[in-house]
Amino acid sequence: MTFTLAIIGRPNVGKSTLFNRLVGKRLAIVDDTPGVTRDRREGEGSISDLKFRLLDTAGLEDATDTSIEGRMRIQTENAVAEADVVLLLIDGRAGVTPTDSHFAQWLRTQKTPVLLGVNKCEGKQAESGLYEAYSLGLGEPIAISAEHGLGVDALYDALLPFHEKALAEIAEQAKLDQEVPLVDSGEEEDDETVLASPLQLAIVGRPNAGKSTLVNKLLGEDRMLTGPEAGITRDAIATTWSYQGRDIKLVDTAGLRKQARVQEKLEYLAVNDTYRAIQYAQVVVLVLDADQPLERQDLNIARKVVDEGRALIIAVNKWDTVKDKAAAMAQINARLQTSLQQIRGVRVVTMSALTGRGVDKLLPTVFEVFDLWNTRVPTGALNRWLSRMLEAHPPPMGSHGKRLTVRYVTQAKSRPPTFYLFSSTAVKLPESYLRYLANGLRDDFGLDGIPLRIHTRSGKNPYA
Repeated sequence: MTFTLAIIGRPNVGKSTLFNRLVGKRLAIVDDTPGVTRDRREGEGSISDLKFRLLDTAGLEDATDTSIEGRMRIQTENAVAEADVVLLLIDGRAGVTPTDSHFAQWLRTQKTPVLLGVNKCEGKQAESGLYEAYSLGLGEPIAISAEHGLGVDALYDALLPFHEKALAEIAEQAKLDQEVPLVDSGEEEDDETVLASPLQLAIVGRPNAGKSTLVNKLLGEDRMLTGPEAGITRDAIATTWSYQGRDIKLVDTAGLRKQARVQEKLEYLAVNDTYRAIQYAQVVVLVLDADQPLERQDLNIARKVVDEGRALIIAVNKWDTVKDKAAAMAQINARLQTSLQQIRGVRVVTMSALTGRGVDKLLPTVFEVFDLWNTRVPTGALNRWLSRMLEAHPPPMGSHGKRLTVRYVTQAKSRPPTFYLFSSTAVKLPESYLRYLANGLRDDFGLDGIPLRIHTRSGKNPYA
């Protein structure tokens, strides 16, 4: 990626549709309702051989107060300042509106170069709007249809000079780097600590639990739109970030309400986006409100994470507002033991995302749980462990009147740790006995706090 392109414009002109077109995926939620996008979303855009960083922004509205529209506009202004080039998108069917003129005038006062795009130009209805666009004084407009992929070649030609300029700057910087002598620090880099790909970390929870505030505190900037209103975040917004030399892909998600309360289409799309983020995550942080910790919906989300096999961490936010902290923690632990038995020993971190107190404990816990989630136990150690477990408590009698036999065990994969028990019969072991073995694995190999999967198989022992 050589340069950064920000797509801006008033609500419902097709910014997110064009964003999805350029990144080649349906990352942003798209709907006919104006104002769907609220946070700025980042992706890797491309047109043929052009590769660039792409920013999707909230619809521009003439609001400068502390309302949600005003805070959305601040996010868009930050994207303009961050970009190398801005694409102002207008609706060709609606023509140039006073809002378009207002923000075109504002863009002329900014240092960032501006391109003008006229969307929805797939029919004759947009011809008048295309000619009106010349009045904005931003140069020749580019006729685009984000829905049908028309005009992308013209956008390529307009972006090519910025790509070539960025390549020249990269080459110049590389030349300067070669002229600077390298100084040996005497320390050898530990390759084992360098991850091949970023750690996928998703922040989930009920609405207004403080997820976006936590993400902003971790990033050290107001990257996500926050406020007292519940349900501000709609898209699952991913941000690539580095912490102590480890790359992290941090995903902020929409709040999950009870499924019976989800009736509007936009919220339904946001919920699906959140569940998709859980599926692709490696570690999931479930943010709780300390004033209402571990309600039924929190437990439903936790079970969803465990069922997907993801490593789970519980972050109790707004902990500074709790008066009797010992009693609150005892209540949380008791609720976890009774309602989330399938993942014993889940890590609990208390914090205040608003003040930052306790937030520094979260990421070390994430790395600890991530490494545990990747655990692989040698087959020899597993079978010695199995012999001790079978000797202490043999398997129960089967329906055929004979005692069930377990021959050996092996770990099929990690992430999460998955084990296969091989028996001489195809009769499945009772769930109670599988829980007994799972608890033994946790105790003897230190696998507390992560999902475990144990499956039974019948067949010949390949290790005999």
